[in-house]
Amino acid sequence: MARLSKARGRALEILFEAEQRDADPLDVLRLRRERAELVVDDYVLDILRGVTAHREEIDELLETYARGWTLARMPRVDLMALRIGAWELLHNDDVPDAVAVAEAVALVRRMSTEESPVFVNGLLGRLQKLKPTLTD
Repeated sequence: MARLSKARGRALEILFEAEQRDADPLDVLRLRRERAELVVDDYVLDILRGVTAHREEIDELLETYARGWTLARMPRVDLMALRIGAWELLHNDDVPDAVAVAEAVALVRRMSTEESPVFVNGLLGRLQKLKPTLTD
């Protein structure tokens, strides 16, 4: 597995845990590092900071364009992957759009339900098409 793919998976785990504990993702990462002396790729920090900084905007877009779905109804793993994918798509110019979408789909393929890849691909695909109207 490529370095950045692993970083995305670690970021998803931390975002998931932070939501379950109602904690700041960076605090969760700090605690994990202290307890296990983890070495964490810098890209994990980039993702956590980016998703945290843009979470309100990202969640609003996901809620707006998820046809028939609210954030509360989405499987939590799917939501975390969508947040990562949306952040990469809209706020990280170093990641090609198609890669952002494909990596989010790969995360849910490994970690979520059978239906999740189609759902995540469709929603991020919609954001990708609308990206010129969503960003400055």
